[in-house]
Amino acid sequence: MLLSLWTVFVCSAKLAKVSAIHGWTAMKHSSKTRERDKFVIMAVVRQFGPLSRVNIHELTGIRPTTISFLVRELLDEGKLLETGLSNNPTGRKQILLRINPQQGFLVGIDYDAESVIVSTMDLTPSVKNTIQKAAKLDGGIKGLTQQLVSLTRKAIGQQDRESGPLLGIGIADPGLIDSHEGVSLLSSQIEFWRDVPLKKIFEPEFGAPFLLENGTRARVVAERALQSHETAQEMVYLEYGTGIGLGVISGGRLLRGHSEGAGEFGHTHLIENGPPCKCGSFGCLEAIVAAPALAARAKKAITEGSGSQILELSDGDPEQITGWTVLKAAKLGDKLAATLMEDLGKYLGMALANAVNLFNPSLVVLDQRLQLAGQGILDQIQRAVRRLALRHLTENLSFRFSALGGQAGVLGVGLLLLDRHFEIPSLKAPKFLIQSPPSHFSKRSFIQQDLLSSSGDTQSTRLDS
Repeated sequence: MLLSLWTVFVCSAKLAKVSAIHGWTAMKHSSKTRERDKFVIMAVVRQFGPLSRVNIHELTGIRPTTISFLVRELLDEGKLLETGLSNNPTGRKQILLRINPQQGFLVGIDYDAESVIVSTMDLTPSVKNTIQKAAKLDGGIKGLTQQLVSLTRKAIGQQDRESGPLLGIGIADPGLIDSHEGVSLLSSQIEFWRDVPLKKIFEPEFGAPFLLENGTRARVVAERALQSHETAQEMVYLEYGTGIGLGVISGGRLLRGHSEGAGEFGHTHLIENGPPCKCGSFGCLEAIVAAPALAARAKKAITEGSGSQILELSDGDPEQITGWTVLKAAKLGDKLAATLMEDLGKYLGMALANAVNLFNPSLVVLDQRLQLAGQGILDQIQRAVRRLALRHLTENLSFRFSALGGQAGVLGVGLLLLDRHFEIPSLKAPKFLIQSPPSHFSKRSFIQQDLLSSSGDTQSTRLDS
């Protein structure tokens, strides 16, 4: 049995080392098999529930008597709920179990150069309350961080007593991040935003686990889990707004990149000697057709004498024109807006064709905000991609708008927080296996070395045996 447990401990240590290399969240550790089995039961019910106790045994191999005992504890703790009976045609009907979504709550924060969204969620996750404000950029790093903290505090204060404890806070960030350290490194949308230690700000303030993720990646996580029912193993999500990003699911896994920079789609180069980009380059996709670029072109045309419904939608003030008013005018059939949509569809289609050739997705999802322009923009982008990408890669390729809207970012970090919360811990090695023994026990180290050297030919026994 010592050999079997030691093999498990070594494997757990290797997994923890791999997690650190890839920047994943550090593994939870448990010193007791019983504690770990409770996490296993919670995780399997969350993933496949509602489940009966028999189903849990079939999926985990944990002994039925152990399952019955631990399930009773989890029911008493309010972490599981009984929810009706199974519909098996023969045999005894089994009581089904599901996660109690009210055992605690999460806070998701999504921000960019335009707005800050703070939402509270249950453990489904389902958004319960949302606060949205214009982003406070005139106060620099201090002003914006204070706004993020104060809105979070306000959202938490709006929770009722039945919501349970705060189980985590997640931020969907508009730029490059260091998720391990919880630092927002930079954002081309917010010029002053550099090396902001969000984890060090939020964890002491609220005393809850903290998670930082790039906003586009958070959105593709939500889109896959909540809209594609996790069937899309290969998909891309185009975020469109003050910046442009691309979330990529490849082989069923979120593509992060070596330094967590995968998906900086807005800074792909499309035009030689094109317009300057805030990243310091020229001709980037973001500088050509992101929402601020659309607004700038519309303002220029209107101030030079072009008539347009864009101005009417902006209360007659050219300074109030935004990319969103341009999209709305396009849906109304405005001629200037339609001309701008041609360029938008052309360049987004060109960039997405490159992405299709690179990643070979089965599904392309467009930011719901593009739907302000109507179905025509999706059709235009789709035609461009099919014309420019390899034919074989577009034969079974689907396109659609996102249905999650402004909640995609907060739901994405909510899902990632839940993955961390329900993570199955690795077993923690007893002290006598990981610490140097007293001198009079030194000979036992040779026994351990012999066991390790032969462990490759020995299978590990069950943890609950």
